[in-house]
Amino acid sequence: MPRTMSVSDSILIRAAPSAVYEHLSDPRAMGRWSPENLGARILGDPVRTHVGMVFDGRNKRGSFRWTTRCTVTAADPGERFAFRVHAIGVRRPRLPGAIALWEYRFEAVDGSTRVTETWTDNRRAWPDFLANAFDRVATRGHTFAEFQRGNIRTTLERLKAALEQERPAEGGGGNGPGLG
Repeated sequence: MPRTMSVSDSILIRAAPSAVYEHLSDPRAMGRWSPENLGARILGDPVRTHVGMVFDGRNKRGSFRWTTRCTVTAADPGERFAFRVHAIGVRRPRLPGAIALWEYRFEAVDGSTRVTETWTDNRRAWPDFLANAFDRVATRGHTFAEFQRGNIRTTLERLKAALEQERPAEGGGGNGPGLG
């Protein structure tokens, strides 16, 4: 069975695109919304999110914990934030390889922002049968596409709940995503 290589979902949040971007573009804060991510450590000077910024994300699924090395590939305030995951390991991301791409797009809609989160499987060199077998073990019976679809929905719902409590919708501004 061929793999689904990309899944995405969207949600409307009563906040300005710049405010939503400010929160989502800080990898250290992702643990507030993600069901798997515990936050990140930025490597180098964390003055402002920028293309080329590298960070190590800490993750967990059940009792299993791992770390990924990620590089920001898009940092367009109020429009798009993306990063690629290119190494993995238990305590340190020692095993290099194309793993995934995560992307967030922000679109102003009637005083709110439509946030679209997309996960793309970058393990293209893996044969489908091997990837499907690995995925079902790692996710307790699901493909990564099915599993990530649920993670994306949870992340977006948690983000919406957190940001709509902060109000006002005109938020944003400041000096970037709280990295300074």
